[in-house]
Amino acid sequence: MEKIMIPEYLEPMVDLYYANHAKKLYDMVDKILFKLHFVDVDKNDFYSLANEIFMYAIRDYDSSKSFEVFLYSCLYKKFCTEMTRRNREKRKADRMAVSIDMPIGEDENATIGDTIADGFSIERELFEENEEGYSKRMLAYLDRLSSLQKEVLRLNTAGYLPNEIREELHISEREYMDCYAAIRSYRNVSVLFTEP
Repeated sequence: MEKIMIPEYLEPMVDLYYANHAKKLYDMVDKILFKLHFVDVDKNDFYSLANEIFMYAIRDYDSSKSFEVFLYSCLYKKFCTEMTRRNREKRKADRMAVSIDMPIGEDENATIGDTIADGFSIERELFEENEEGYSKRMLAYLDRLSSLQKEVLRLNTAGYLPNEIREELHISEREYMDCYAAIRSYRNVSVLFTEP
């Protein structure tokens, strides 16, 4: 990423948006996601994207309109572009989908449908102990999760109910839902279906 010099007259603006753990910036992100009806997304992805866009907005701001309006339009456009890109990836994955009757592994009698029918769960697969440890794909998946998301996943696989998990971890319902969405998000889970 290129180094961006912040003009001195905009330094108070940076301080304003990043005060209190970037609350003003993240509130703006939440409003845009709500307006665009992007409710089933990993907000942390969009917060990270917002940090990047903020720096470019500082660089490109020409003071012909308010910075808040300029930043809002930059974020809005970038979020729309990001969702378009994500939807293309999903459509591409849908085109590459295989039948659940397709044989898997070396045993031609086992199908993908057999694994679904037997109650296979990502959570159980991730946290079941075995001699070999985790596969590279499982490790890649876990690397994508925050420590809180991993803890929610661990407790979920141990059979805890959502309210018990929230109580155990001292988190709000919203934090729990954000973690659960990230655990199951296409962006994170897709690594489990790639070639090793």
